[in-house]
Amino acid sequence: MSELRKINASQLKKYASELKSGDKILLTGTVYTSRDAAHKRIKALIENGQKLPFELENAVIYYAGPTPAPKGKPIGSCGPTTSGRMDKFAPLLLDLGLGGMIGKGERSKEVRGAVVRNGSVYLCAVGGAGALAAHCIKKCEVIAFEDLGCESVKKLYVENFPLIVANDCSGGDIFSQGRKQFEEK
Repeated sequence: MSELRKINASQLKKYASELKSGDKILLTGTVYTSRDAAHKRIKALIENGQKLPFELENAVIYYAGPTPAPKGKPIGSCGPTTSGRMDKFAPLLLDLGLGGMIGKGERSKEVRGAVVRNGSVYLCAVGGAGALAAHCIKKCEVIAFEDLGCESVKKLYVENFPLIVANDCSGGDIFSQGRKQFEEK
């Protein structure tokens, strides 16, 4: 495991080849929230050749549905949601240039393959720590699908967001590695 690295979100894909599953990073920059309903709409936009709410090339998607912002704060609790629900959409988005994904939980074989194929990365945020994650979010703006409420697409600016590399572009998978280590003990 390497030392803690600070990485700009816009350059995540550029540094993906240097990251290995289990590495810890602090991510700073723009990320976009998107969950099930928004992913379905984004896929429809792609299929219909329509403009997307944000440029996919090198973008980072955070699978989260934040709560409303308390007075004086940019956002409420903003913990990760289960990433597996986006597995049917992720390979397409990765093939179109998505730089990385943030969520919680294991990914399918198809998503792990797309991460390797596209030189991308899947990062895990700590589940159950949405209030803590919110402290890293400095700006929040709804940019698409406002009718979806907490599941609308939001543009976030994060500073030093603590994340763990779960799937790297060499095929490393923290979940299978963890199971193997547990079985060896």
